[in-house]
Amino acid sequence: MAGGWAKDGAVSEQIEASISDELARMKSRKSLVGESLTHCADCEEPIPERRQIAIPGVKLCIECQQERDGVQKARGGFNRRGSKDSQLK
Repeated sequence: MAGGWAKDGAVSEQIEASISDELARMKSRKSLVGESLTHCADCEEPIPERRQIAIPGVKLCIECQQERDGVQKARGGFNRRGSKDSQLK
């Protein structure tokens, strides 16, 4: 049962769209596969052996990884909830 101008099943469609978007975002990220590098791909400093063992497929040293983690990417600005309160903001 939909309320207002929303069609039947609109909530389910919104949930499915949100899940699909998040799955696509996760798949687009480079996953860690293969053997770990012995030297950082960015700065070419040696990667500690313990880090290579702890994170299989690691490509960056701790410092370079922290720099990348600190940078946040903008995500889509869609408000799929469509509640009246969110539309007033």
